[in-house]
Amino acid sequence: MHITQQEIQKMDRSYRSVMINSLPGYKCLQLVGTTAENGHSNLGLFNSIVHLGASPALLGIVFRPKSADHDTLSNIERSGSYTLNNVTASFFEQAHQTSARYESGFSEFAECGLTEFFIPGFDAPFVAESPVKIGMNLREILPVRLNGTSLVIGEITHISINSALMASDGYIDHGKAGTVTVSGIDSYFLGKHMARLSYAKPGLSARRLP
Repeated sequence: MHITQQEIQKMDRSYRSVMINSLPGYKCLQLVGTTAENGHSNLGLFNSIVHLGASPALLGIVFRPKSADHDTLSNIERSGSYTLNNVTASFFEQAHQTSARYESGFSEFAECGLTEFFIPGFDAPFVAESPVKIGMNLREILPVRLNGTSLVIGEITHISINSALMASDGYIDHGKAGTVTVSGIDSYFLGKHMARLSYAKPGLSARRLP
C-alpha cells in the first residue's frame, strides 16, 4: 500500500487526523499541571513531549493552534511554571478523561478523580498518583508558522521520583514505574522492556547491559 501526498490531502478530515496521529507509533504521554488565574488547578493530557537537551535540561511540548478554551497554554504563558506527570495503568482512564473540554474555571483534578500534590516554593500542581513528577519553568515559546502550532520549551527545575526507579547511572526505569504510552490519541500501551545496550561505537558490537 502506497499513499501519496495528494491522497492524504483528499482524505476525510477525521480519518486523516487519526491516521497521521498514530503513524509515528508509540509516544510519550504526560499529564501537564498548571494553575489558572482564579487559583484552580488545571490538568491536561499531552502526547507531544520531546527531549531537547540535558544541559540545560530542556523539554518541549507541541501545542495545537491557540483557542479560547486552551487553558493549559494560557496558564503557562501567565505563570511561567507547570508540571509533567507520567501516567500509569492504575489511572490511565482518569488521565484520558482530562482531555475532555471542561469549561474554564473547572479543575480536571476534581472532575477526573486525581489528586493535587504541591511542593514548597513551586506554584504548579503535580499529580500525586504519578511516580515520576517533573517541575518545569517556561523558557521560550516558538511559533510554528506552517500550521499555527507552538513549541513550548521549558527547563526542568524539580524532579520528584521514587529512588527505586533510578539506576546507578541515572537511568529512569519506566517499566518498573508502570508508565503507560500511547499511539494516536486514544490507544494506550504498557511497554515491555527488551534490553539496554552499550554505547554504540564503530567496529564494536553492542553488548547488553545488566
